Amino acid sequence: MSDKKYIEEFDLLMIANQIIQEHDDYIDGMRATSVEEKEGVLVFKGEYFLDEKGMPTMNTTAVFNMFKYLAHHLSKEFTLNK
Repeated sequence: MSDKKYIEEFDLLMIANQIIQEHDDYIDGMRATSVEEKEGVLVFKGEYFLDEKGMPTMNTTAVFNMFKYLAHHLSKEFTLNK
């Protein structure tokens, strides 16, 4: 049996965005705007700082890594209420 806490999407996004803003790798404008759960893993989405042609920028990697960090840490603790 899992000891994960059930949480609403809104509340999880509040926690995730607080973590993002307090993280050393925070970039102005970086924020999670949605989250879904796939096979027990929380997948965060938001602005990826693409250029005008839709290509990744240096900030894109930072955002990807931040969302990966959130997924790794928060998936252990929470599961979304459905």
